[in-house]
Amino acid sequence: MTARRLAHLLRRAPWLIYLPQRLLRPFNARVTVGAVGAVFDAEGRLLLVEHLFHPQTPWGLPGGNLNRGETPDQTVRRELLEETALRVEVLQPLIIAPSHLWRHHLDVGYLCRLSAPDQPVRLSRELLDYRWFAPQEALPPLSPFHAEVVRRALAALAILD
Repeated sequence: MTARRLAHLLRRAPWLIYLPQRLLRPFNARVTVGAVGAVFDAEGRLLLVEHLFHPQTPWGLPGGNLNRGETPDQTVRRELLEETALRVEVLQPLIIAPSHLWRHHLDVGYLCRLSAPDQPVRLSRELLDYRWFAPQEALPPLSPFHAEVVRRALAALAILD
């Protein structure tokens, strides 16, 4: 059968593709995905939060794990709203990397900015504190992934300016 004839058949009966995919799904790898946002305000300051459940490097970027049916950028928007009450605009992805802590887990980092200035921060119970850092300020120790997201975010902002 030629590729053209096969394509014609599959267009008339797309279930011929979906059925094997569905049958093989239980054997495919499963991964979880987390997403964080490097959020900048109008003054160019970076938001860092102190996490309750990150004992080794408590300061870091806000974010969390994807919910079923959610995209990573939707996760960043939702998590920022849940954790800080801030509404953000997701500008661009910065990095996708395997987790150094968990098997079968990917982390995604995004460049974000506040969607409106002067939004009040209200922390969820998962967070202990927050602080806006100017680009020239020394940051507290961050996890390797969060540090890389911040590095790439600052580089992207330099290009955007």
